[in-house]
Amino acid sequence: METGASREPETAEVLPQHKFDFRSLEAYLHQYLPGFGAEPEAKMTVAQYRSGQSNPTFYLQKGFQAYVLRKKPPGSLLPKAHKIDREFKVQKTLFSIGFPVPKPLLYCNDACVIGTEFYVMEHVQGRIFRDFTIPGVSPAERSAIYVAMIETLAQLHSLNIQSLQLEGYGRGAGYCKRQVSTWTKQYQAAAHQDIPAMNQLSDWLMKNLPDNDNEENLIHGDFKLDNIVFHPKESRVVAVLDWELSTIGHPLSDLAHLSVFYFWPRTIPLLSQSPHLQENIGVPSMEELISIYCRCRGINSNLPNWNFFLALSYFKIAGIAQGVYSRYLLGNNASESSFQFANIVQPLAETGLQLSKRTFSTALPQADTTRQLFVQTRTGQEVLTRVKQFMKQHILPAEKEVIEFYVQNENSVDKWKKPLVIDKLKEMAKAEGLWNLFLPAVSGLSQVDYALIAEETGKCFFAPDVFNCQAPDTGNMEVLHLYGSEKQKQQWLEPLLQGSIASCFCMTEPDVASSDATNIECSILQDGDSYVINGKKWWCTGAGNPKCKIAIVMGKTNNNCVTRHKQHSMILVPINTPGVEVIRPLSVFGYLDHFHGGHFEIHFNQVRVPATNLILGEGRGFEIAQGRLGPGRIHHCMRTIGLAERALQIMCERAKQRVAFKKKLYSHEVVAHWIAESRIAIEEIRLLTLKAAHSIDTLGSSGAKKEIAMIKVAAPRAVCKIIDQAIQVCGGAGVSHEYPLANMYALTRTLRLADGPDEVHLSAVAKMELWDQARRLRAKV
Repeated sequence: METGASREPETAEVLPQHKFDFRSLEAYLHQYLPGFGAEPEAKMTVAQYRSGQSNPTFYLQKGFQAYVLRKKPPGSLLPKAHKIDREFKVQKTLFSIGFPVPKPLLYCNDACVIGTEFYVMEHVQGRIFRDFTIPGVSPAERSAIYVAMIETLAQLHSLNIQSLQLEGYGRGAGYCKRQVSTWTKQYQAAAHQDIPAMNQLSDWLMKNLPDNDNEENLIHGDFKLDNIVFHPKESRVVAVLDWELSTIGHPLSDLAHLSVFYFWPRTIPLLSQSPHLQENIGVPSMEELISIYCRCRGINSNLPNWNFFLALSYFKIAGIAQGVYSRYLLGNNASESSFQFANIVQPLAETGLQLSKRTFSTALPQADTTRQLFVQTRTGQEVLTRVKQFMKQHILPAEKEVIEFYVQNENSVDKWKKPLVIDKLKEMAKAEGLWNLFLPAVSGLSQVDYALIAEETGKCFFAPDVFNCQAPDTGNMEVLHLYGSEKQKQQWLEPLLQGSIASCFCMTEPDVASSDATNIECSILQDGDSYVINGKKWWCTGAGNPKCKIAIVMGKTNNNCVTRHKQHSMILVPINTPGVEVIRPLSVFGYLDHFHGGHFEIHFNQVRVPATNLILGEGRGFEIAQGRLGPGRIHHCMRTIGLAERALQIMCERAKQRVAFKKKLYSHEVVAHWIAESRIAIEEIRLLTLKAAHSIDTLGSSGAKKEIAMIKVAAPRAVCKIIDQAIQVCGGAGVSHEYPLANMYALTRTLRLADGPDEVHLSAVAKMELWDQARRLRAKV
């Protein structure tokens, strides 16, 4: 492909058959191209790009200025080919909206200047990879280059042709049928011999046109690796070249054209470096490229008629090869290797015929987790899409109403109640099946599935409650589901799952350091067929909720057991039991957290409950706690990531709006760095959270202890920093009720203590790491 992006070794002296009047061109550009005459003494030099087979392309140098010129080939041409005016038009349109193309500068339809029509564009400096294996780069960079390429294609196909005013750029509907017809005629006009495979492939394509041949997108027509300029040092597309075949048509034709190298005949020498492409580390599979493309466009990755589009691509390439050889015979081609194209038409057509008979599954296999990190199940993907839609349509629009309710009732007797809109939203969510998503046995979702769903709900403080996925009820329901007796499940789990009651969890005590849970002193002593509870608890989240009916209390049942972790148990205590005294709500940085039912101090004075209320058995408290706190801890982290996304959004919006010291806040380097560091931090903790979720799915909570402990430290720390920087960007408004940031910070900072302080988790991670290192060392020996 001719390029406007590289110098040597891409260019050489202009071929004799393509020479034109350089002086005439220079005089024309002096007159009509702004800036061309900035250095009047400098002499214009012209070199020709050798790599392409289509419109002759030239590199122009005028002092420090570099340009690229594209023109029609001389002589007799195939009908409807080499329409460089279309190239100029589409590049001008795309450049105006920021799509990566070279900047078009000047179009000339006066053939008297250099003998044909031509246009001039800016020269783009960058890298072009002509070997599809991309040698000389790391596997990670190789993969990144392919991802950047496929994302750029998806970006192109997502453009709206109406807003671009390109409705008349192509005929649109019926594209596939026209392509088969057009390339059949092009091939027949250029054919130098009879090739039966080409005729057979043409007939098959015309008889197997897709049912949906009405797609109308802007397509490139020849989108492939060597038509793309990448940044000199980054894996980023800076220009897409050669728009000669662009039109309005079916986008899968571009995607298939990009995918043909996966099936390239090994007998064809022109691309002999690429037949083992899939064996090169870092090169994505065809299914992975399709998955990325479909995700970017928001479409299903099971592509219909994929064999048709692959066969059509080979038919087109074979027709192009025939045209290249035809122009070689006429002396109109720039490439010295053009004569070889005569020998590749037949194997290309035969490959197309083979592909036409194949059945493809373009979606990534669900079990193929080695090719994609932490894959959601199909059910998880569907539920996530529905949750996002529900959030957008119903929850986020109600946020202002909910906040106003709590502001107005801050000091009233109704401060622990919830606004009516919450109950309405709950009914809607339950009706749509978006209910109890956190519990795999009920929802059918994996922890990885739920991780991304919880992140979405974390963007709004009351969203988890709408889906019955709020703490501490989620953890309590998990306890009852995993360890409760049938009677306990019927009495308490069922109404919790229905959302008709709420619960609280009582573990932390004011009189002991509860970071060491073996310090807990609240006593649970058996007395006949009852247990009697005595002790003080605080930070009992949700106890102020009018619907709170049951508490799970952790206390000591056995003082004589040698093992400290076998001395404690958990028991169910109805809130209305005599002796249960709700003392006071505790504020978090001055906030009472009305919505979540507050955090209360509760005293248990000779509280008597049936012995059947004990969960699992005496001395099983720590065992239950590990089962409860595993998923529960990462549920907090999942929601916190959504909170971080919301804080970053606020930070960016404020940075774009406010001006300080005569420039927008984002123009100040420190703010720009905060934005960048926040994005990096979010991506890091999301990956660690997903890894922890994946470990729970595959190894269970006990096998994922290290990952759970790590993310429990990393997520609140990172998100606290992000929110703090967002507050700083918002200034005084950031600590007021104008933004939710102050409350977000208070809740997130509390997570560094809730479910165990950072220091406890760090000690646990260190202990496990030392053990893992020792185990690896023993394995080597």
